[in-house]
Amino acid sequence: MIELFRGLYQRYFSEQEAIIFSLLLVIFFSVLWTIGSIIAPLLWSLVLAYLLQGMVNALERLRMPHHLAVYLVYCLFLGVTFLSLLVFLPFSFNRLAGLVNDLPKMMDQLRNLVLLLPQNYPDVFSVEQVQRWFNVLQNGLMSWGQALLSQSMSSFPRLITWMVYTVLVPILVFFMLKDSKKLLIWFTNWLPERRPIMAQVWQEMNDQLSNYIRGKALQIVIVGVVAFALFALMGLNYALLLAVLVALSIIVPYVGVTAVSVPVLLVAFFQWGFSADLYQFVIAFLILHALDGNLLVPLIFSETVNLHPIAIIASVLVFGGLWGFWGVFFAIPLATFIKAVIHAWPISQTAEELVAARGESTQS
Repeated sequence: MIELFRGLYQRYFSEQEAIIFSLLLVIFFSVLWTIGSIIAPLLWSLVLAYLLQGMVNALERLRMPHHLAVYLVYCLFLGVTFLSLLVFLPFSFNRLAGLVNDLPKMMDQLRNLVLLLPQNYPDVFSVEQVQRWFNVLQNGLMSWGQALLSQSMSSFPRLITWMVYTVLVPILVFFMLKDSKKLLIWFTNWLPERRPIMAQVWQEMNDQLSNYIRGKALQIVIVGVVAFALFALMGLNYALLLAVLVALSIIVPYVGVTAVSVPVLLVAFFQWGFSADLYQFVIAFLILHALDGNLLVPLIFSETVNLHPIAIIASVLVFGGLWGFWGVFFAIPLATFIKAVIHAWPISQTAEELVAARGESTQS
């Protein structure tokens, strides 16, 4: 056993940088695991500053001074943020309230439809069986509504937390953009002078994540606009709200699209029933997702974030189980980071491999 661990150590931790990098990884994930919720404003500010730094760099390449580029990008960031808080969110909540108010009508339509099953298929369904199913569904919806109501009534401390985030995050983002070079120099002073592993990981992460984030933002905008145009053209109720949900579902790969498709199709069913309009909408909705997956995604991303679908789904399950929604949100960046670490990690040859390699070179 000792020889096994010694061989693993010589193979994977023979260089000093590998040991230091391992300690940094342990500290990083330990901090996320233990106090991730406490330092959430700092993490959010770091992510937003990283996203905005690309725009600052683009303006600096156009010979714009650093401070002026920071001020312009930061003003754009504040404008979009306040526009979302003051216009988009209230409108979305109003539409969501309208959808909740229409739920009793939808339940009545569903009840009438379900009660037709014993008449049409008396050998398969009985009235008592269908009534029992509907009562279970109705009780489940009522308990869900009560849980949502109690959650909203007890969410005052959470509202205060979000208000604090609204103040702290923009301030942190500004100083991270303004002093990004100083902060980077300060951080690199704590690292070893010779750090090829960290440099390779950073280079791969920076290239792939920047391309991925830009491509994902473009995909969200295109899918959201096309979905809203499709829903509005076909006269679907809550067209804007559902289009926003469809666009945001792209953030969570595979799982998000499936989850959001259910309420969209239910709203269409309760509006049109089993009619030609419903069938046309379903076909158009499926064509939208087919074009997104088979045409738009290959055009935008090509070789960006070259991860296997199994790796993506596994990262969503693992990080989502660890950190909830935010784990799902950052699943692909974290999976990309792990992939970059695996590719950059130094692997030393063991003594047996060195002897075998020398023997092959002697024979040749």
